[in-house]
Amino acid sequence: MLREVKNPQHEQHYFRLRLGFTAFFVVSLFGLLALRFIYLQITQYTHYQTLAENNRISMVPIVPNRGLILDKNGVVLAHNFFVYTLEITPSKVDNLETTITELGQLLEISKSDRKRFDKLKSESRNFESIPIRTHLNEIEAAHFAVNHYRFAGVEIKSRLYRHYPMGKFAAHAIGYIGRINNKDLIALEKSGDLSNYKGSYHIGKSGVEQFYETQLHGQTGFEQVETDADGHAVRVISRSAPVPGKDLVLSIDSKLQEIAETAFGNRRGALVAINPKTGAVLSYVSQPGFDPNLFVDGIDVDNWKGLNESLDKPLVNRPIRGIYPPGSTFKPFVAMAGLEHAKRLPPFSIADPGYFSLANSRHRYRDWKPDGHGLVDMQKAITVSCDTFFYGLAMDLGIDRLTGFVRHFGFGEKSGIDIQGENAGLLPTPAWKKRRFKQPWYQGETVIVGIGQGYTLVTPMQLAQATATLANDGVAMRPHMVMKIQTPATGRSVNIAPVVQDKVALKAENIALVKRGMLDVTLPGGTAASVGANAGYSIAAKTGTAQVIGIKQNAKYDGNSINERHRDHALFIAYAPADNPTIALAVIVENGGHGGSAAGPIARKVMDYYLLGKLPSDAAAHVVKDQPSASSAAIRQEVGHDE
Repeated sequence: MLREVKNPQHEQHYFRLRLGFTAFFVVSLFGLLALRFIYLQITQYTHYQTLAENNRISMVPIVPNRGLILDKNGVVLAHNFFVYTLEITPSKVDNLETTITELGQLLEISKSDRKRFDKLKSESRNFESIPIRTHLNEIEAAHFAVNHYRFAGVEIKSRLYRHYPMGKFAAHAIGYIGRINNKDLIALEKSGDLSNYKGSYHIGKSGVEQFYETQLHGQTGFEQVETDADGHAVRVISRSAPVPGKDLVLSIDSKLQEIAETAFGNRRGALVAINPKTGAVLSYVSQPGFDPNLFVDGIDVDNWKGLNESLDKPLVNRPIRGIYPPGSTFKPFVAMAGLEHAKRLPPFSIADPGYFSLANSRHRYRDWKPDGHGLVDMQKAITVSCDTFFYGLAMDLGIDRLTGFVRHFGFGEKSGIDIQGENAGLLPTPAWKKRRFKQPWYQGETVIVGIGQGYTLVTPMQLAQATATLANDGVAMRPHMVMKIQTPATGRSVNIAPVVQDKVALKAENIALVKRGMLDVTLPGGTAASVGANAGYSIAAKTGTAQVIGIKQNAKYDGNSINERHRDHALFIAYAPADNPTIALAVIVENGGHGGSAAGPIARKVMDYYLLGKLPSDAAAHVVKDQPSASSAAIRQEVGHDE
């Protein structure tokens, strides 16, 4: 075996080559480090300085005090108070169920607390803190503080909570606040207000709480807080104070509101009272109501189910969302259309046989009074609620001319009140029916629109506004709930100016004739004589009844023989004093029967207090049997309904 011969020069060459590569590699690494150093220390200096400052300095939002809501006399309807809340941030908790179980051994956590927590968790983002207990007392707060180290992701916070001291009274007018959900966040981001809600967990959900959210919320403040390596606050560097929300003063009188709601008893319905000269809402009732305090913490499942599934529908805002056939309360406005279009000018009158028939038709549209009312002119037709008179008038006007005129009183349009979610109701026309049902318009449908039936639907708010417009001689004022907005810090207030929404050109002699007919309604011989008895002031009114279910032709309606929820709705509109109105109202009692006996006494109690300061008493009963008008449910059969 030959011995390998070494070549020192060759080995030295390769050694130097390897050494050169190694040196180049080392120098390259140091070069890269130098370049990275230059990039971090020079090019990205500002960026990393900001990050370092953010690690050292935290921006802590300061939530502003939400504005108060007061009635016209300064009675507080919504205010704030501080409470201790025990809150969990799910993203910071390893085992949520175990944590809640251990918390339950330390503090009382009820089933309703747990259900509310689960509901809020499903509506919130994982990194948001969610209350598991609210309204902790000082002993409970101290007890948890001692054991805080055991519960990562759980902390006690002091939060402002909304409280509605009157409970369910005026709940649909005031509204309520609730926790901000994803839908709210999207809306806030779209409006550019999201930054103003840092640290805020609640927002207005309904009523004036929602409509005036911007004014009530205020401006969020911030504190620059220096923190140590453990995240503990060291000192406050700077502070931008929050601006409290503005206070709202409503035009509602809380005592009047209480009287109106109490007058309904256990009955369902709605009432809206307006100052016809300004549009200020004096009372706003939706029965049954609900307690808005249930929603502040996040309503629990049982309460939500009870409210949402109730047959009485307490969450429905009836004055603006409930839609009903107006019945005979529609007749004064049809009368105005007939007079203004010169279709029934005095001394025009008819001999009422108790029914109306179209030409070349054997079908009879019945009057509520089978034998008729005898000789009837416009004034008497309003006073005794003669269906026959208005059947013929509607036919002579025609549907387009009729609906086109009464639209000026607010029918078929939103009133513009400062509450969201308003329904526009319905004024039917041939074009509407063609779009909706792909069917032509029939003459018989025009006939029954004349007495507020057919497809015609109104909200209680629309009825009240129309009545106020009539009382105000054709000048329609936009209804508004808030009377003025106050700045707490300065005491400065801004009054809400009345807004003229529409003007109906009415001849003085025509409006006077309709008003005389409505005045006679509350006098002896009228359909609401007992409502006006011994009032001490003059009342112009109109009663009405709207059928809920149809009855067979020639069958007599008997409310006592049918299910209570199938009975007729009772309606009543009025304004007073008749010679210089300062209040106009509309009342609807669902399944109440007759307008004069069910809805009229409620209106009387409201007017007595508003005009005379008179409190209602059980001894002063104002009962009269109204004459209901034709059935909305009987429309499809084109038959009338006994009054």
